[in-house]
Amino acid sequence: MTSTGSCLCGGVKYVVEGPLRPVVYCHCEQCRKTSGHHVAATAAPRGKVKISGEVRWFRSSATARRGFCPTCGGNLFWDGPGENISIMAGTLDDSSGLHAIGHIFVADKAGYMEICDGLAQALQDDDAITTTVT
Repeated sequence: MTSTGSCLCGGVKYVVEGPLRPVVYCHCEQCRKTSGHHVAATAAPRGKVKISGEVRWFRSSATARRGFCPTCGGNLFWDGPGENISIMAGTLDDSSGLHAIGHIFVADKAGYMEICDGLAQALQDDDAITTTVT
């Protein structure tokens, strides 16, 4: 299985060889600030993601960084602890076959946001809904 994606302007492109993790919706303050709402992210093992073009990395915490296109500002990646890199699901060229499995950091969600989809919810971290990608 091969998946491809890019930023809005096409200046940053990526190819993922292998399966993608189901989508997780993150409502943490950082994701809200970088996206304007909440983030929908999939993930893959870091070594299976090949990135071309210039990615600007922002150190958003002591343990993670966020990758975006310096030209269009497209939010592309979250790279933190563990073997996977998160990929913003909306940047995939074809997201068919993916499905969402839950919400994380719901304690931080926007006040106007009501979660009504019946998916799993974790108040802070994703321990309750984590799935692994091999």
